Amino acid sequence: MILKLESVTRSKGGNRILNGISLNVHKGDFFVLMGPTGCGKTTTLRIAGLLDPPDSGSVLFRGISTRQPERKLLPVRRKMAMVFQSPVMFSGTVYFNIAWGLRIRGIPEEVIRHRVDAITELAGLQGLLERNTESLSGGEQKRVALARAMILEPELLILDEPTTSLHLSFKKELLEKIRELHRETGTTILMATHDFQDALFLGTSGAVMNNGTIEQSGSMESILFNPQSNFMADFTGAGNVIPVHFHGDTAVSGDLRVKHTGNRNGAGCIAIPPEVIVLSTTPGVTSERNRFTGTVTDMNRQGRTWSVTVDVSGTLLDSAVTQGALDELEIRKGSTVYLSFKANAVRVF
Repeated sequence: MILKLESVTRSKGGNRILNGISLNVHKGDFFVLMGPTGCGKTTTLRIAGLLDPPDSGSVLFRGISTRQPERKLLPVRRKMAMVFQSPVMFSGTVYFNIAWGLRIRGIPEEVIRHRVDAITELAGLQGLLERNTESLSGGEQKRVALARAMILEPELLILDEPTTSLHLSFKKELLEKIRELHRETGTTILMATHDFQDALFLGTSGAVMNNGTIEQSGSMESILFNPQSNFMADFTGAGNVIPVHFHGDTAVSGDLRVKHTGNRNGAGCIAIPPEVIVLSTTPGVTSERNRFTGTVTDMNRQGRTWSVTVDVSGTLLDSAVTQGALDELEIRKGSTVYLSFKANAVRVF
């Protein structure tokens, strides 16, 4: 365990920002702290990075408490590096910015040159070393800030919303560079983001925050496929969240009876991801345990796919359909369609 937060609280101006946050970040992890804007992610990162103290609770780095005098915390801080959401560029060249941290630590210039060359190649900044930072794009500045942090070879790298305000192409490029840096160096990374797709692309484990608390934590697979609340189902894009009453492996909502792979009883919810629902204009033969007939009530383009809403026994279910499949089905509002999906695709909570 490289970083541990235990029951951390933080208030500001009489408002509680964090309410008992606990996190475990293991060595070599790419841990992603997710959640909507304003949920407390940046405050958590600043406390994890020892920039701000918690009101209560504890922060442990390598198992050692960080509640120590400021002078004793400096060696710990030097094992961390943080890249802020809007990184500050020092006046001067890209080379000057990347080398800055090593220079203030008294590293010999020949060593600095070698390490700058290595991190420049890894961060994809070749050819930019003599450029003034004022002439860089937003994406280039963020890569410079990333290289400036990574050159220090931190044991823990903290990233606060690194892709915010970037054009889609620059965002994709930066995400790929961050993933490559993690794979090449094995550095433990703690990153905050409100974008669940970014988290899936980079993360090995993580936690989702909501109103200053942790809603759910664990591996990215468990967060994606096993949401434990309505908020989690909505945040992860599970789709088709339906309150139900469970009877063994059957979830009942009105006249709708959905098979799942669990075994439980009582009230709860299910989520059926739109992408697992297959539509057809003929009954066909299928091995799926869930097969229904419904009427198309709405059709909306969602980027490269279409969201087709179908009324099934009074319950509206959205299905994600490609343009090609839609053209082949030749369906429209009012069409009768057949739906099918597997029991193991149904998420239960």
